[in-house]
Amino acid sequence: MDNSSVNDNTIKRTSFLEVLVRPLSRLPFKVLYVISDIVYVILYYLVGYRKKIVRKNLSTSFPEKSEAELREIERKFYRWLCDYFVETLKLLTITPEEMKRHLEFRGLDMVKAQKKEGQGVAAFLGHYCNWEWLSAIGIYWPWPGDEMGLIYHPLRNDTIDDLMLKMRSSLGGVCVKKKHILRELVALRRRKQNYLMGYIFDQSPKWENIHLWLDFLNHNTPVFTGAERIARKMNDFVVFVSMERPERGRYIATFHLLSSEPSNVPEYELTRKGFALLEESVRRQPEFYLWTHNRWKRTYEEYLIKKGEKCV
Repeated sequence: MDNSSVNDNTIKRTSFLEVLVRPLSRLPFKVLYVISDIVYVILYYLVGYRKKIVRKNLSTSFPEKSEAELREIERKFYRWLCDYFVETLKLLTITPEEMKRHLEFRGLDMVKAQKKEGQGVAAFLGHYCNWEWLSAIGIYWPWPGDEMGLIYHPLRNDTIDDLMLKMRSSLGGVCVKKKHILRELVALRRRKQNYLMGYIFDQSPKWENIHLWLDFLNHNTPVFTGAERIARKMNDFVVFVSMERPERGRYIATFHLLSSEPSNVPEYELTRKGFALLEESVRRQPEFYLWTHNRWKRTYEEYLIKKGEKCV
């Protein structure tokens, strides 16, 4: 990147944590999954990591399921969560050739056929399956030279943040701080460089950033709309990226067209469509969603009170 870029997240220093983690990352998947199985027993049965939040989220999202069904989903979720940890560590040393044996992309032909020349791509995705692996999109992308970016919020711990940046950029991805995204996109446009930017859009917004509530997994849910606003402003080609995990160690990521001309789409329509597709994935295989996140800590009743309105 030239000096017009605002992206300054290239991490060159090596921390003690990375020195410890890198040899672990070099282990074959079979060994990493054995480690994952051991961690699962500790995390689920001994520590009970965020189990109260997980049970609350599952029971309120699937009131139609029996206690036995919910416990089965819960156990599968914790098994997958431990796999997610070791799979993400693997990003530090995995080669493009090895990644292609574990991750498949579908729908890229659709993007190639319909995207206009010079048009950027905005990819909406959720905390489902191993979203970190989507940072490898550059090795599959049909336009060499495009910037493959992921918008992120820096972690409080600098050492862990540096390590995560290295893992996310190991296969050519560029991490862009959330507060810098618009300036980064403008800089790319000025240089006439195309891009794909990934937006994880299912986090819990702060009270002052709530502009839309959606029915999502049996909850009235406040959702981020910033990704849509940016995509509309830049008139990007907008897709939702769904994921599935047909077997351990293998993921399939599929591009779904939301709009090729977002500036002509009604407000919030892209966000609504994206969340509908995300819910389809979660209901199909609920164990691969991030249930440890306290996603519904803000209620619509509290929102109305803060706005000074009466609850109806």
